[in-house]
Amino acid sequence: MKNPLFAGAWMSVLFIHYEVEPARLQAVVPFRLDLREGKAYVGVVAFSQERLRFAFGGQMTDWVGRWFANHEFLNVRTYVQHAGESGIFFLAEWVPKRIATWLGPPLFGLPYRFGRIEYEQGERMLRGRVRDRGSGFSYQAKRNDAQCFTPCEHGGLDEFLLERYVAFTEWRGLRRKFRVNHEPWPQAQVEAMVDDESLLRERFAWWPETRRVGANFSPGASTVTIGRPEFVKNKEGRL
Repeated sequence: MKNPLFAGAWMSVLFIHYEVEPARLQAVVPFRLDLREGKAYVGVVAFSQERLRFAFGGQMTDWVGRWFANHEFLNVRTYVQHAGESGIFFLAEWVPKRIATWLGPPLFGLPYRFGRIEYEQGERMLRGRVRDRGSGFSYQAKRNDAQCFTPCEHGGLDEFLLERYVAFTEWRGLRRKFRVNHEPWPQAQVEAMVDDESLLRERFAWWPETRRVGANFSPGASTVTIGRPEFVKNKEGRL
């Protein structure tokens, strides 16, 4: 990536995958869904962003992450195509710093919402809980010590769901994209159990129709670069 804007790390990443009826999802997504064998997917991703700074200026820019960007995330995303590129589209993101909710939407178009997030990393069990007012999302995921973390199998469903390097957003009618770059996810399939989905049921009218189909865990990507946001034109050629 030429001239990235930010550099950092995305660590302890849990991907929980859901299948949803394409027409229901497409009605609320402004980009064309990227389907696999006619199926549409939504991912709920829990992770921590660490050591974020501007990609220029070295350690002198560490204040960027300390002030508003080094924290836990809960992302809800789906998979889209636009102008020949495959990527992700963010449906909602919960973060525990209010300053991030003020900066993320206008700068990148990110649909940030404030939430209280608690993630716990055990030797064999991952636990997490996100609260937004009276609703929540909580999970447990079992890790198998015998499993090795490896890149996704080429051409498989895991690769389709995990290996995405363009993010599309829309905020107040403005469509944007930005690129990310990191090494392929070292990952393993895990068994995830979701105890509370009220956060997502209240946010998305179609959520009761989803079906959970799997989960992957990655210890993370320690070298991530994030590009500058670019405006995206719609099919009529307007921004």
